[in-house]
Amino acid sequence: MIIEQLVRNSVAWLDSPAAHGVVVSTRARLARNISGFSFPPAAGEDDRKRLRQTLRSVFSDLKTVPDAVFVDLETIEAVDREVLKERRLISSELADRPEGSALVVAAEGRFAMMINEEDHLRLQSMVSGFHPEEVWQALDAVDTEIESRVEYAFSPELGYLTACPTNVGTGLRVSAMMHLPGLRLTEEVDSVVKGLNATGFEVRGLLGEGTAAYGNMFQVSNRASLGLSESDIVASLKRMVNDLTEHEMNARARLIEEDSLRLFDQVARSYAIVEHAGLLSSSEALDLLSALRLGREMGLVRGVSDSLINQVMLLTQPGHLQKDAGRSLESYERDQVRASSVRNRLRGMRLRPGVSGAGSDRL
Repeated sequence: MIIEQLVRNSVAWLDSPAAHGVVVSTRARLARNISGFSFPPAAGEDDRKRLRQTLRSVFSDLKTVPDAVFVDLETIEAVDREVLKERRLISSELADRPEGSALVVAAEGRFAMMINEEDHLRLQSMVSGFHPEEVWQALDAVDTEIESRVEYAFSPELGYLTACPTNVGTGLRVSAMMHLPGLRLTEEVDSVVKGLNATGFEVRGLLGEGTAAYGNMFQVSNRASLGLSESDIVASLKRMVNDLTEHEMNARARLIEEDSLRLFDQVARSYAIVEHAGLLSSSEALDLLSALRLGREMGLVRGVSDSLINQVMLLTQPGHLQKDAGRSLESYERDQVRASSVRNRLRGMRLRPGVSGAGSDRL
């Protein structure tokens, strides 16, 4: 039932328009383990299930998230787990290993907790736009309430103990989902990502670790949490995201000044393909929607919002398409349904008059 409710509702953390269209959403995530239990990578199935049952009672009446719903991942279909993964509520690892695992979700997906992923608990808070203090404070309140009910694995010297050494310490990662098509079009994105990796930040794709940056969507987060306070982590991410936003806006300005034909061509081609395509793969749809999102922000596309394009990016992913259809779809059929869905959902979209064949005209 919870999956059906999620699919019927829009994604809260994608709803509001972002400043400059660059930062789509912000997420804070805490890694925690319960003292006295083996960490998930070393735990047997019986241990995982025992911990899940222990935590179920803890989450039954959380005052900080009163609308929390407990989902036993073993009892739902694979397509439902795919939907949860696409909504960034569970990881690929949890979707592939549901035995002894669970999800607690609340506030239309703005808050979620994974049970028995890499750590016993992965708590996360997400909002639209760039609000790192807000997501951290919301998460801290829930974490404090949970810690009053269970004993966390903790070392006075190291801090919170986690399965992966990079999470030891605060266990906190704060990330921003950023839309960076300008840097891609000016062929600067690879050097930017390399620079981020060299300065202690991690860059991932749309669906997290091991995924590509389809749709020019990049997750930027701190890599380490040991020896840093939570306020340090938030402050460093703010500086980096503000710098990246400035680089992206400068790249867009250079496109207008120096290569406006390339920008117009990218948007107009994407518009035409979306209007007439009979087949669209998942990655192609994301890249086309990214170009249309950029076009909307640059005044070339009308009749749609960033929020709508964000939602279409999500709702045309494989899990969501099959959930909406109520049956399993082979790859070719998914591509057919996706093309039709994108066209229908964006039927109010219009290309600004004069964009086709605009040549080197300035905005």
